[in-house]
Amino acid sequence: MAGRDGESIFKGTSTQLLAVTAGTLAAISDGMQYGWTAPVNPILLSPDSPVKTTLHEAEWLETLLMIGSFSTLLITIFLVDRIGRKKSLLLSSFVTLVAWIVIAVAPSVEYLLVIRFFAGSAGNTCFVAAPMYIAEIADQKIRGFLSSIIYWMMLLGIFLIYGIAPFVPIWAHCIIGGGLVFLQLIIFPFMPESPYYLLYINKLEEAKRSLRWLRHKDANIEKEIEEIKCAVERQKKEKGRPQDLVLVPSNRKGITIMAILNLAQHYSGISVMLMNLHSILEAAGSVYMSASTTGIVFSLLMLVAATTVSVTIDKYGRKVLLITSSTLTGICQLVLAIYFSCKAAGYNLDTISWIPVVSVMLYALFFKSGLGMVPIVLTAELFPTKVKALGMTAADGFYVIGAITSLILYQQLSRNVGMQYPFYFFSAICFITAGFSHWFIPETKGKTLEEIQFILKGIKPGTEDIKEGKEQLVLLKDRNCDLG
Repeated sequence: MAGRDGESIFKGTSTQLLAVTAGTLAAISDGMQYGWTAPVNPILLSPDSPVKTTLHEAEWLETLLMIGSFSTLLITIFLVDRIGRKKSLLLSSFVTLVAWIVIAVAPSVEYLLVIRFFAGSAGNTCFVAAPMYIAEIADQKIRGFLSSIIYWMMLLGIFLIYGIAPFVPIWAHCIIGGGLVFLQLIIFPFMPESPYYLLYINKLEEAKRSLRWLRHKDANIEKEIEEIKCAVERQKKEKGRPQDLVLVPSNRKGITIMAILNLAQHYSGISVMLMNLHSILEAAGSVYMSASTTGIVFSLLMLVAATTVSVTIDKYGRKVLLITSSTLTGICQLVLAIYFSCKAAGYNLDTISWIPVVSVMLYALFFKSGLGMVPIVLTAELFPTKVKALGMTAADGFYVIGAITSLILYQQLSRNVGMQYPFYFFSAICFITAGFSHWFIPETKGKTLEEIQFILKGIKPGTEDIKEGKEQLVLLKDRNCDLG
């Protein structure tokens, strides 16, 4: 992929690619944990189950992962600012490794229930610390690509667990999941810490070494380190209390955007699809694929879409992908809703029972083409250093809340009103999200993290104000790095 000058945007970024790949291997394992219950619960509930499990316990195996994720939000805020982004990722990987070991040897379901809680907490830490780390080490020309890698890794994990778990003993896929985080624990300690974080804790020389390793040999390290230093110093002067996510206008805009996008991800139906795909197709009367095949194809299509977005997000931008994805995802959900309405009305749909299958597969493609990928990129871009941990953790909280409430909403509406109504709701949310993306979300493609903060404060790119702001950045060293 070429930039404006015809050169590849990846030129001189090999060390960044290495650091991000090493730092996100655990996301594959976390994806396996997220999708684990879909193929494994039927095994646990079968007569020859290696760990005897009741239906109620199987449902808790799903819920406890999300509860674990939600319950450690405050701990995650503490960790990423106290011990750093890198060490937080390593701690998360260690807990995930322990989780796979326990799952592999668990003698009873109680062990599985406890360790699923801790697996959720580790996943939460990973998906807060990794986007922060990536955004702070990345060259702005490929920041979107690098930030989307963690989501791509998670989807790869879902694909792996769907494709492997139904056909092998439980301990076998645990070796794969544990092996991935073990590999990260070996490689990632040799990667540098975020230069933003090192400057935040006043380690200037370490920050220079980190940035020198991450950048092209001809890059102007001194200029960039001064820009980062002044940005961090200015943002340090801003209060970092939890209430400042609401009281500071630019932070309020950032958290509002992320709250709506993270809720919209689940209110567009993704958790419902991932956890109820088989029952949805059965209710629709579709018999074109077996349950295991449907899951594999569904996850493969999401992986393909995520791969495409990863290499195009820095070319086409965040907004156009969000708007297009939300609109097309809404159409897929609307088609499903209309299909179920016709079925409820008594129409014979045998000749077109392929429609739900096609709609679901297109949903997988369209969702991950923007709505399922862009929010995690924006999460790492919209918050200043002082409140980044607070903002990203709060955004993650909205993500988990959206997951839980969307599942409850689906269960209640489909059971008490009709199968079509949750899909009408999901469709409406998708169209509303497209409009919100058009009118309220700023385009962050090609912008430095500091420029994004100017935009959130109401300074438009290309105006005299932003030019003056950039000049201030150059002069900040002489002005004690104070923008006022």
